[in-house]
Amino acid sequence: MARISGVDLAAGKKVGVALTYIYGIGKSNYKLICDAAGVSAEKKVKDLTETEIMAIQKAINDNLVVEGDLRREVSMNIRRLMEINCYRGVRHKKGLPVRGQRTRTNARTRKGPKKTVGSKTSKA
Repeated sequence: MARISGVDLAAGKKVGVALTYIYGIGKSNYKLICDAAGVSAEKKVKDLTETEIMAIQKAINDNLVVEGDLRREVSMNIRRLMEINCYRGVRHKKGLPVRGQRTRTNARTRKGPKKTVGSKTSKA
């Protein structure tokens, strides 16, 4: 099992797919990394040699910000938006959708489970 950027890659997966397990690497990035490292994206992770793993690690370090550094950068950007009280920052504070989605319906992921405001009980 190869360990790259602090993430254990699944041994049975192809290198291209396994690289997407790393936060900050998607389909377009894994192709660039494999080309820069000189490793086929179709090769299985268990078949990689130590030199190939080191080449992939070097390609990632040279070209991309991934994992902890990227998570820190994203959270700092969100924190900055909240501190300057811009519209997007206010939406983050309130836990509402940030990018213009409707909230009358279909915002359950950001808003959480339904909260019943008032219940009308009949007094018979």
